[in-house]
Amino acid sequence: MIVLAVDTSTWTGGVAVLKGDTVAAEIHVSTRKTHAKRLMYVIDSALKMAEMELDAVEAFAVTIGPGSFTGLRIGVSAVKGLAFATGRPVTGVSTLDVLVSQFPWYPNAVCPMLDARKGQIYTALYEWGPDGHWCKVLQDCAIDPGVWIGRIDRPCLFVGDGSVIYHDVIDRGMGSLAQFAPACLQGIRASVVARVGVDQIRKGNAVDVTLLAPNYVRKSDAEIKLDTG
Repeated sequence: MIVLAVDTSTWTGGVAVLKGDTVAAEIHVSTRKTHAKRLMYVIDSALKMAEMELDAVEAFAVTIGPGSFTGLRIGVSAVKGLAFATGRPVTGVSTLDVLVSQFPWYPNAVCPMLDARKGQIYTALYEWGPDGHWCKVLQDCAIDPGVWIGRIDRPCLFVGDGSVIYHDVIDRGMGSLAQFAPACLQGIRASVVARVGVDQIRKGNAVDVTLLAPNYVRKSDAEIKLDTG
């Protein structure tokens, strides 16, 4: 299966083309230029690197959150347009699942953390299950990092930009129970988005393109203001 995967969930981003088990092309972008200004160019460049046209793509995968509200909307909208144009299946992939999937068979728990701003993180907790897959033992949430660390009572690997920003909080709260992923594995890789997406599609978890939507985890500022009246 040939899958084109897109990630725009943080200020970095990426596009990858996965052909079977081979990464035919991958571009990781680390620039402050907005996703809206660069995404279609990067998609086109990745396809050219893979030496294929858009109609060769058999499925699409895109990160749906949690992450940047604006970034997620841009990525989801772009992939919905491509899926509509080609009629190919599409699946939405959790950013937290992607971060954890970089560490198959890790013997301890893994905790992905993304900076949610306002003194919070997006996070969850995973353990390797008997079925050979990561199992989520604490569900997705937006939370104060100190409160979150108080809930973890086992050796754990931390990954993601939130674990970098709140390294000291984690270290103070967990001491020797905490390990940290190396800098080269702290970001979300589009090739991993593609691999997770393939697994989901093969399990029958493609979604109706009209229903594909971001998973923000917490309410936007506008929604909060509306609720408080």
